[in-house]
Amino acid sequence: MTFIDSLLSVLSHFGWRDFIDVLIVAVAVYEILTLVRGTRAVQMAGGAGLLVLLFYISRWAHLQTVNWIIRNMVGYLVFALIVLFQSDIRRALAHFGRTPFGAFFTRPQRAEEMIEEVVVAAGILSVQRVGGIVAIERSIGLRNYIEGGIPLDATVTNDLLVTIFRPGTPLHDGAVIIQGERIAAAACFLPLTVNPRVSKDFGTRHRAAIGLTEETDAVTVIVSEETGRISLALEGGIESLLTTDALRQRLRELLTAPGRDSRELSRPVDQ
Repeated sequence: MTFIDSLLSVLSHFGWRDFIDVLIVAVAVYEILTLVRGTRAVQMAGGAGLLVLLFYISRWAHLQTVNWIIRNMVGYLVFALIVLFQSDIRRALAHFGRTPFGAFFTRPQRAEEMIEEVVVAAGILSVQRVGGIVAIERSIGLRNYIEGGIPLDATVTNDLLVTIFRPGTPLHDGAVIIQGERIAAAACFLPLTVNPRVSKDFGTRHRAAIGLTEETDAVTVIVSEETGRISLALEGGIESLLTTDALRQRLRELLTAPGRDSRELSRPVDQ
């Protein structure tokens, strides 16, 4: 009865401020769990849990040496975690920084023409079995990757995109980055994913697309050189699109439809 009495006492003093407090913590924990799901952070969290368990066991069993080592490791462990998870921390901060209110302060973009040009180019590359990767910038800037490529600042046309990825041309090796409604740069090198769940069937092009979307909210269109398959990468996930119509619909949902949640994209990367 003591526990029940204590619980009723706490609930009797539970006000609206307490409700908001609990709600904020619950949402924060949920978002963190969503972000780390399927990443290497899960395995690292398990290792950290074992380390904490070992710490309390060493105190209970009076294992002085083990306890001393663990206590002195904690200070260095914080810096090690920052180095190991710098990309995940960057992605998490960027995720929390994207709020629904941001849409009211950004200038609406007429992306229909750009989407159509990308879709037509992807269809041509798919038929011709020519590999290509096109990253479309959204709220998180891709300036770091643009500066590493060849600046173009050109209008998005399917002819230009197909020409860029044509084998033998100087710009075919790398990604095209679209900023706004223009091609900002070509021959851009993107970070490769380190997610161990990524299927070994995916080559460098698909791994680069996934790697970029793990760190930013960019939408990336990939055309496989081996199979001609068109894929779409977003938020560290990737899905195969069998037709150009499916690609067109997906890009419209992600780039033009207001209030869309980017997490609508399926996240499996091991298929």
